[in-house]
Formats: sequence, structure tokens, C-alpha cells
Amino acid sequence: MTWAPVGLVKNSPEQRTAEFFNERHYALSMDEASLSAKTVAELKAMLSEQGLAVSGRKAELIDRILTNEKHDPMDAVIMNPEQTTMALEDDPIEYDAPLTFKARMQQQVYGPINMGAAIAIGLAVMMVSAVLIVQPAWLGFGEDYEYELIEFDAAQTQKFAQNLVDLGHPDWEGRMSGTQEEANAAQYIISEFAAMGMQTQLNSYEVPMHTVNSEPSLRICVQGNIGGLIQSPCEGPGSGGSDITEFQHRVDYVIQGFSGQSEYTFQQDVQLTDLGNGSDDGLWSSASGTIGYLRSGGSKISNTVMFSKAAENNLAGLIRVNKDYNCGLIEGNDCVPIFKGSSIDDVTAANGGTIPTDIPFIAMSKDAGEILEAAVFNATGTQGVLEMIIDVTNDQEQTIYVPCGIINGQSEEVVIIGAHHDTVYQGQGAVDDSSGTASVMEIGRQLSEVVNQSGTPERTIHFCTWGGEEEGLYGSRAYVAANQNFLRDNLRLYINLDMNHVDADANRGNSVSLFTNNRDDYGHIERITELYESANPDMAERYDIRISLLAGDRGDADGMPYNSDHGPFVYDLGDKTGRAAACYGSGSWEYHTYLDTMDRFNSESLGISVIIYGTYVRLLAYNADV
Repeated sequence: MTWAPVGLVKNSPEQRTAEFFNERHYALSMDEASLSAKTVAELKAMLSEQGLAVSGRKAELIDRILTNEKHDPMDAVIMNPEQTTMALEDDPIEYDAPLTFKARMQQQVYGPINMGAAIAIGLAVMMVSAVLIVQPAWLGFGEDYEYELIEFDAAQTQKFAQNLVDLGHPDWEGRMSGTQEEANAAQYIISEFAAMGMQTQLNSYEVPMHTVNSEPSLRICVQGNIGGLIQSPCEGPGSGGSDITEFQHRVDYVIQGFSGQSEYTFQQDVQLTDLGNGSDDGLWSSASGTIGYLRSGGSKISNTVMFSKAAENNLAGLIRVNKDYNCGLIEGNDCVPIFKGSSIDDVTAANGGTIPTDIPFIAMSKDAGEILEAAVFNATGTQGVLEMIIDVTNDQEQTIYVPCGIINGQSEEVVIIGAHHDTVYQGQGAVDDSSGTASVMEIGRQLSEVVNQSGTPERTIHFCTWGGEEEGLYGSRAYVAANQNFLRDNLRLYINLDMNHVDADANRGNSVSLFTNNRDDYGHIERITELYESANPDMAERYDIRISLLAGDRGDADGMPYNSDHGPFVYDLGDKTGRAAACYGSGSWEYHTYLDTMDRFNSESLGISVIIYGTYVRLLAYNADV
């Protein structure tokens, strides 16, 4: 089919315009064999001329061109039936052509087209021959973007996670920041990115970090009598008359973030002070020189507040007993001890400018705490004495790592997908956050395949994983600080995956929460989610996919939280608020405990965030106007 204006004059601008469109249409009228002989770059150039999407495999590009050949190449031209003049050079021409849906929408937005507007549109048509199919989301045209769902391999994603878990500490299983285990994880991630064909970058930062040097010891001894005359010792010859209870590290108690060290033996007989729930300042002031014992529940006091109060009141140590978190859910009727960090800056300020190095800080399970309480506070006979040997270093810096895989685009504008590869020291961290790191690696693998098929993207894509998250977001904060000027100018979107996992037991909950702080990003994520649910009805039935817009200011109820590695990318860019999206899963009761193992891993659930966010990254990569 050819296009012809009304009333052509030989060699006139009108005729040359018609010849331009006819030649263009002829050039695009090719059979599948001819198109197959072209390179991907040539096919993309043809699609770009037609205002069509340029992403996808070669076969998809060819099919898109052939499908478009069935339509008049001028169908997408915006025009007004009451005013159908365009301009080439300085002369107006008239033509007959249909009014498309997009044209009607354009009229509603902009109103009738006057002569000046017609001239401008004419020039635009001469450049691209059609209005771009992709329109800015803020104009209400977001539904016109072509979303192509990426693939997801659950088995490969689980393999990534298992390989990370296998790199954990030989005894404690974790990949604590600043340890050889964390360094090994970073090297593994880099090697996988390189195998995918990416450029790689291994960043390292020196940050404050406590180090657990050796197995701790926590025991309680209730002395017996020898011949009814003298008390038996707690150690050495004759100690058989004493009742010694040894608490199991990781199961009964765990060291807390930035704990100090101690070598309190039975012979030293360091006393304990019952601080209740920690809300009574009078009890704190009376506990100087003793180990403070706190019961969680009731008044909520953070680890930072506890540790700061211990420093201010010169306590010898801290024990926090879990009385209320996940009790009876994951290990009988017990409340399993969990790792929590504390703000080193706040604790340092409370200690006169230095971190207290001799205040050990541990958390105990409910059952272990009741044994201690019975032996010390509720003893009907001889009161028990405590041994507390905590071998840590908390006043030095350690090296943490941020490995990145990079797919270079045509511009420096960048999309970053991230998760933290470190874990608490005492657990595998299968869900927190091997799940997120494995998901980032799977998105990287899938998008590397897309790039192999579709060519260089318009935007650059970074896949980064963070050390230091569990102790204070150190990796992401250091990365943002080191690259602040570049990120402020070029960051299009940061996507964070932190426990984007749903437990296999549906009774625990089946929700996946996707959220962003930008309305346009929200619109795209919402539409991609609808497409995902349509393409995966079984997953849509099993999982509750929730999408939220958190566009408020920092600290507001509707603001983006600063609780994971997306925080620095949103709030640490100087006078700019960064754009970010994140995903959290559900049912992860074992998080920050020794029970966060691969036994509960549900790789299927990771496909929700991998496909939805990976699809959006694909769109952003190949559409610079999004």
C-alpha cells in the first residue's frame, strides 16, 4: 500500500514527501528470509524508524516487523480531521489518512492543532515517520509500553543460594561482614557475573565492624556441699558436687552487634541485676559493676538504647532474654534468640567518644533465660554464679565488599539491582538474604541473555550485592558516599531485594510486598504485575502480591523506610531524593536465628519479584524515555 497526498505537483515538496513514505514502506516490505539475513542492529534500526519496541530476541524483532507490515505505516501519525495540513520545507500539503486512537488521545491532551502545531508535527513526522508508540507515563500513556516478561529458573536460583550458604562459617554457618566467609561470597558472586559476560567491579571499604574471634562460653554453676561442711568448687578437683549448666551457643544464646569482650569466670562471681524490661532508670543506675538482665516484652527498648545505658551506668555486661518474639512458632514453646545490631555512633557517644570494649552483650532464648532465673534470682538455696567468656574485637575496622556486575549501555544513566550477601554470624541466612542475592544473580543471568539477543541497551545496568548490611547498611552507605556525584546525576532507579521470599508453609502467610517511592514507577510495576498474574494464574492464586506507593517524606507513615540497602539510594544523595523500589516477602520466622536454613527455602516464590522487577529493568534498559 502506498500513501499519496491530495493534488500532487511534479517535483513539488508534496511529491517528494509522498516518494519519501513510499520508498520507506517499500524498504520495509521484506519477507522473513530477507529479514533473517540482517543483523540484530539492523533490525533494531528498522524498528526504531517505525517507532516500535527494539527489545527482544531476533525472532521477536522479525515478527514485530512483519506484523507491522500488515498496517499502513502512517496509521500512527497524529492528525486532526478538521485540519489535515502538514509542512515540508515551507509549503503546506494536504492528505487523506485515518485518525488513530492515539491521535484522538493527543487531541484531548493538547486540544485542536493550529498551523504552528501542524508545522511542528510535520517536522517530527519527517524525522521518525510516526509518533513513538511509547509515551511518557505522566501523560497517561503508560499502558502503551510493551512489557516483555523475562524468564525465571527456580532451580538455578536455588543453586545460587545453596552455593552462598555453603560458603558459610564451618561452625556457625554465617557469612558475617569482615570475615573470610564474606570475602569468599563476594568472590563467588564476581565469578558468576563474569561467567555471564558482564564486566565486574569488586569494591572494598574499611568500616567499623565487630569480629567474633572464637567460640564463646556461657555457663552457670550452683555449688554443692562437701561432707556438709564446705562448698564444692565450680571447677577443678571436687567440682563433681556442683551443678553446672552449659548453655549452647547459637541455640540458647547469641552475641549481639558490637558486643564487647569479657573473661568472667566462676571465681570472679560477677553479680547479675534484674532490670525488668529496662524501662526503670533507677534499676540501671543501681546495676553498676554487674551484668544487667533484661526481659523483652512490655516496654520496647532497642539494642542501641540498652547498650548505651549500659555504657552510661558502667555495667559489666548485658543479657537480653527473648520473652515475646515468635514464641512457640519455630522450636517447641521456646522463643529462639535472635541477633540484633546496635548503632555504634550512639553507643560511642554514650561512652564518652569510644566504643566500650569490655561490656559483653548477648541475647538468650526464653527457656535458657528461665534456667538462669531459677538458678540466680529465684534460687531457694545456694545462688548460682555465672561464667561469661565472650571473645570479640569491637573497636577496629574491617574490610567489607561490594561486588558488582555491569552491563554497559549507550549512556551513563544507570539502573542498579541489589541485595546484601552478608548474614548474621550465627546462621546460614538462607532467607536473609541469600534469597535476595540469588535473585539479583538470576535477574543478571536472564538480562545477560536478553542483551546477547537484543544488543547494547540504552541505559547501563549494575548488579551489586552489599556487605555490612546486618551491622548498619555499611556496604550500601559506603558505595553511595563514594559515588554520590555520579549517582545524583545518573541514577534512574535502585531496586532492592531483601528477604523477597515466601515460606513454603502457606499458614505463615503468602504475601509479597512490592513498593516504590515514585508514581510513574508504581504505574509500570502495577501493569507488569497484572501481566505477570495473567501469564501465571497459578502463582497469582497461591500468592498475594501487594503493591504500594510510598511517596511521603522520610519518617512519614507513607514514606520510604530506611531499613535496608535502598535507604542510602533514596536519602543519602544530598539534596536529591532518589528513586527506588523494593520487595519484602513473608513467613520468615527464622530470620536472624540459627534456623534460617535452606530447609525452608521456597525458590518458586522468588520468581515473583525476579520476573516483575526484571521485566521493568528490561524496559528501562531499552527505553531511555521511560
